[in-house]
Amino acid sequence: MKRRFITLDVFTTRRHAGNPLAVVVQSEGLDTEAMQAIAKEFNLSETVFVAPPEKPEHRASIRIFTPGGELPFAGHPTVGTAVWLALSDEAGGEPADMLVLEEKVGPVSCAVSIKGSHAGHATFTLPRLPEQIEQPVADASLAEALGLDPADLGFDAHRPSLFSAGVAYTTVPVTSREAVARAKVAGAFERIMAATPNGNAFVYCRETAEVGHHYHARMFWPGSGIVEDPATGSAVAAFAGAIVAYDKPEDGDHRLVIEQGYEMGRPSQITLELSVRGGMLASARIGGSAIVVSEGILL
Repeated sequence: MKRRFITLDVFTTRRHAGNPLAVVVQSEGLDTEAMQAIAKEFNLSETVFVAPPEKPEHRASIRIFTPGGELPFAGHPTVGTAVWLALSDEAGGEPADMLVLEEKVGPVSCAVSIKGSHAGHATFTLPRLPEQIEQPVADASLAEALGLDPADLGFDAHRPSLFSAGVAYTTVPVTSREAVARAKVAGAFERIMAATPNGNAFVYCRETAEVGHHYHARMFWPGSGIVEDPATGSAVAAFAGAIVAYDKPEDGDHRLVIEQGYEMGRPSQITLELSVRGGMLASARIGGSAIVVSEGILL
């Protein structure tokens, strides 16, 4: 059976930036093994497989695979798939500004808008708020795993931590953008990070490359087949927990922009909206743009 696919660049407004995503439009009849093989063939950070929803009021059901395994939830697949579905609906004469995707983490509500025939923007509400998990790796070991000095770690109240909003990430604050640039998957990385739930590291600082942005980040996850990811919405979802825990934003609504992928030549901008009530995170949303790059047929 021939199956249509498209690729998009996500968390960017221009092609050949942001995070590439493959979307297999017709996934009926594919089992998990076949989906994993196709994801390995694309060899992108994630590949999405779209199927009809279980509930008729939802737009679609999706499964998300990295080259190394399936994820219950991910940000750039959610944004990219929502934009592509909105473009398809518009082309079919059924435009919609809201849609719900069924993911393994649960239903994910997305506000969408299109910009021309090949681009758009989507913002989704986190299906699960971030929770802090006990950090099993000492700072000195984290520094060794990332090829850094222990003195590079931490700024203001921020310390290395472990948070999950559906997918767990080790969040590693460092002192400067220069330290972020020096970070790498060192020889001890996988051995040291094996003590954490997913063996990844989201490295960030407050110094940014562009005015108007709030954090600069990189994300490493070699065990998933992604040595470094250009833009990681699920990591930013987890990172929301660190922001609230360490920055203690005042009650109200806050909009932040996290830049990622700059060291890879794939600049990406992820918008994080926080609603804080009584000193606690009441809700959060992640948004970004996406643009169609290619389309084709799987044989």
